[in-house]
Amino acid sequence: MKAWVHHRYGTPDELRLADVPVPTPREDEVLVRVAAVSLNGSDSEALRGYPGYARLGGLRKPRRPILGSDLAGRVEAVGGKVTRFAVGDPVFGDNLSRLGGLGEVASAQDRSLARIPEGLGFREAAALPQGAVIALQGIRDAARVAPGQAVLVSGAGGSAGSFAVQLAKLHGADVTAVDRAAKAAFLRDLGADAVVDFEREDFTRGGKRYDVIFDVFVRRSLSAYLRALRPGGILLFVGGPVRRMLWLLLAGAVLRPFTRKRIRLLIVRARLDDLREVAELTLAGRIRPAIGHVFPFDEAPEAFRLLVDGRALGKVVIDGTRTPSGRSDAAD
Repeated sequence: MKAWVHHRYGTPDELRLADVPVPTPREDEVLVRVAAVSLNGSDSEALRGYPGYARLGGLRKPRRPILGSDLAGRVEAVGGKVTRFAVGDPVFGDNLSRLGGLGEVASAQDRSLARIPEGLGFREAAALPQGAVIALQGIRDAARVAPGQAVLVSGAGGSAGSFAVQLAKLHGADVTAVDRAAKAAFLRDLGADAVVDFEREDFTRGGKRYDVIFDVFVRRSLSAYLRALRPGGILLFVGGPVRRMLWLLLAGAVLRPFTRKRIRLLIVRARLDDLREVAELTLAGRIRPAIGHVFPFDEAPEAFRLLVDGRALGKVVIDGTRTPSGRSDAAD
């Protein structure tokens, strides 16, 4: 089968289209014919090998050379212990432990997949798993966003951020979205009440204070974040440079009794119930996978360049077809 592989950490130029063996599913695995795969920050990190935690699966070189965790497709074969799925079933999920979505066929653990509900297309389904579940567990569970609260989402124009904006609004918050100026209209369309261009304005010095700061990738100092939080507020972050994350957690814990402000790393749990919930919210029209770009399979490196450069609007989806029929700026 054809697959995009990378055997060294680096830029999208490391990706090569190669012939690789079709994986054989283990007893607890499902073989999926990939119809669509969406990209996340974790894919960019795994490609570059940065931050340091991106190399946990291989210090010097990638242990799993075929990227792509958020996938959707049809079951092509099942392992001996799999009873939840049959050949032909439409499935989707976050295959983070196996990856492989950038191949024509991928092997995924049974427990990481759910059946695609009727009415949800492959592209939409592929756009949901990681980003939407991160946002759901952050906004609903960790931050417990309530009506009337002031919520700031930094990195709002990307995968998890675009869902965090929508879910915070769904919970009745006043939402400020932080990203590039070019994404302002896109973010307002998602429901943001205010948009901050991080290249021209530092939200921590704007005078406004927030109950929740949801930062996809932390870059600022502890003092800056504390300055932007209200008493009793929480900084919730997903990733960032390892030293900065550790410092924020350690210093934040020491200062919490004095500041009444919490600093927390969001540890995302793989829960099929949450995956099903974001699918149901999508079908009900309460949130939407904001698919800003669709690329054919043969243009996967271009999709990664958009992601790595920070120019992606919401979700970047790679269609399972290998026909280079031209790229699209919206999902079908």
